[in-house]
Amino acid sequence: MSEQATYIPDLCQHTQFTPGGILSQTLQGDERSKTVLFGFAAGQELSAHTAPFPAMLVFVKGEATLRLGAEEREAKEGAFAYMPPYLEHGIKAKTDVVMLLIMIKK
Repeated sequence: MSEQATYIPDLCQHTQFTPGGILSQTLQGDERSKTVLFGFAAGQELSAHTAPFPAMLVFVKGEATLRLGAEEREAKEGAFAYMPPYLEHGIKAKTDVVMLLIMIKK
């Protein structure tokens, strides 16, 4: 089985939004990793949750409040976060947000 490359020239143009909602689309997925692109409408929130594997967040556009464990951080374009397994985290969009989630499977 051969692996295929994934290339997206502009994540912002590729992102889908819905008024008053959150849309996600899987860009890549295999047995080792999964990459998901999120479009958050301003004011939308992904409530606190955990995942059993490490993950990284990259904020491509917009501003959000990012909860990492007990801490809250202000995230904007260019922000990066690494989350170890089982760290409680959540996101609340202040503006329309484009965010990339990269999950590392064990």
